[in-house]
Amino acid sequence: MHITESCSDLHSNPLGGNTAAYLLQIKYRRRYRSCSAADEMGESSSVENEFDDWFIESLKIYNNIHEYQLEHPTRVIEWTSEKTICVAGYSSDKNEILELLLPLKLFADENQGLCAERDFKVVHGGFSDGSIHCLKHIPGTRCVVTNDGFNSNLQVWDLGGDDCDVIKRTGVLQLKSASSDKGVKITPGLTGGPCVLHGSQISDIQLTELTSGKPLYSLGKDIPDLLSSLQFVSGSVFVACACNGDLYVGDTRKPSALQNNPPGGREGAHWCMGVKTDLSSSDPSSCSVARLSSSCQVVVSDLRDLRAPLCQAQLHVQRKTTGDDFMKVTWAPALDNCLAVSGFDGMVQIYDTASWRPELMEFQPLFIHRGHMMSDDQFDTSSAVVTTHVWHPSRPRTVLSAAVDGSVHVWDWVDKATASC
Repeated sequence: MHITESCSDLHSNPLGGNTAAYLLQIKYRRRYRSCSAADEMGESSSVENEFDDWFIESLKIYNNIHEYQLEHPTRVIEWTSEKTICVAGYSSDKNEILELLLPLKLFADENQGLCAERDFKVVHGGFSDGSIHCLKHIPGTRCVVTNDGFNSNLQVWDLGGDDCDVIKRTGVLQLKSASSDKGVKITPGLTGGPCVLHGSQISDIQLTELTSGKPLYSLGKDIPDLLSSLQFVSGSVFVACACNGDLYVGDTRKPSALQNNPPGGREGAHWCMGVKTDLSSSDPSSCSVARLSSSCQVVVSDLRDLRAPLCQAQLHVQRKTTGDDFMKVTWAPALDNCLAVSGFDGMVQIYDTASWRPELMEFQPLFIHRGHMMSDDQFDTSSAVVTTHVWHPSRPRTVLSAAVDGSVHVWDWVDKATASC
């Protein structure tokens, strides 16, 4: 994995302000000129016009935007600290697993012009013999756990430290699953020693201690529904979303306790979920759950009554892919009522749910990140697909996203309504 072009050797922004955004746009502009030079036969200039429109608009809608180019695309971006992320490839061959330091210029809120660190930097790296479809960091450790998406085994990795820049696999947990060929979903434990909750279908959800491989909890119910999402909402309570849209709430202290909450009137063959947790509260019912369907419908509920939606929306999305592998919905941890959706095309869309209603209606996004479509070497907006995205844990409008072309973006978007006040 490498940086395709260092931002530090580009000219400074003569317009003043939004320097990081301008640097990335100059990179796109150079590619654009190359594309335009090749178009000497009088072909349609629609692509050029589309890029020009985005170029002008982006000067106003981003505070910062930086790009990193991976050798192979990733479908995982996981925070390992406030300024570092872990990414890994999902190709069938050997893949790199990297810990990247975000551009320090992103965190220089004042006097950005005095900060020369404009690039992503590799701080630790290693190799995986197979693909990595799921990757989770264990809080309070230098450890991540991965799964390849094709079996139920979990790989445990040491991210290295100050004295070692190599990411090493330290163990493999060989687990049994009725649907092992589908891979497993993973979520780290929030309390106690290092452990992970995992499963490929609802019936085989299990909490496993990483150091010993000892099972600490198993669901023990025959529910063959395939699992699409899994997350703790407190030290012991977790929420699981099945691919058919059913929600299950379990408690690792009570193996027999499981609530099933199917959504009413659901549409779409595949569903996933995003959970907004308030870890400062001891009441799990303060959590909001957003379910996203393959028909681009979002249903928002809370744990007090998951069957009755608080609100819902039909999203303004035009699907560019027939697969559901990259579908993702996430809540902004430092903003109220904001969630992001990706995986249908080359965009990340951000919505404000404050205006949504219990009745299903179509709503327009608050913000759209189109950068991955514009960074494609061929400017083919029809083939660009975002593979994943994550919000920064404490910076309200900072988001990271990745796409099938290997691009990774970190961007700080501007809320036009707030900016105009």
